[in-house]
Amino acid sequence: MRITLLILGSLFSTYSVADIYKCTDMNGKTDYQSSPCDVEHKTEQINIKTGSSTEVEQKTEGPSEEELKEKQEQELLLKKQAQLKQDAINESAKNQFLIKNNPEKFSAFSIPPYVPDQLPSLVLDYQNRLPDIERLRRLAAEKALATASCGRVEASELHSKSSKNALVFLVNCSSGKSFYFTEQELGG
Repeated sequence: MRITLLILGSLFSTYSVADIYKCTDMNGKTDYQSSPCDVEHKTEQINIKTGSSTEVEQKTEGPSEEELKEKQEQELLLKKQAQLKQDAINESAKNQFLIKNNPEKFSAFSIPPYVPDQLPSLVLDYQNRLPDIERLRRLAAEKALATASCGRVEASELHSKSSKNALVFLVNCSSGKSFYFTEQELGG
């Protein structure tokens, strides 16, 4: 062992290296190198000037607190987005159920579902309110039908007059009459 160290010491002394690492794997195979060993190897740091060696404890670096917090926030955001998407799908299903069960009051395409991954540009601006939009489209259609002027709903859509504070819905009826409702009028 001493002879090996002397040979190694003389070889590495020309490179002005102060430490050598002895790396031993699980099978007992040993290698010597000038940089720390992989985490899979038992590591001893050998000081070639003094001939002493010390076992080096390998630490596996995990994610920092900041990285963990960022990952948790990202997971929470993904959960919220998934829940929002599911809520929008549920509201859309209610719309389709209403249309299917009332063909005399609603045309088949009066409240077409907004597909969360393929939103029109107007709706895309309000995508975080998609479940509300689907619910309010249904309420707007029902409110238009409650008047004597609308016999059948042909379309109920989010209107371009909408703002972040007040969504506006346009309902077109088979009679040619159009209705505009704000979310406040719909109780939204």
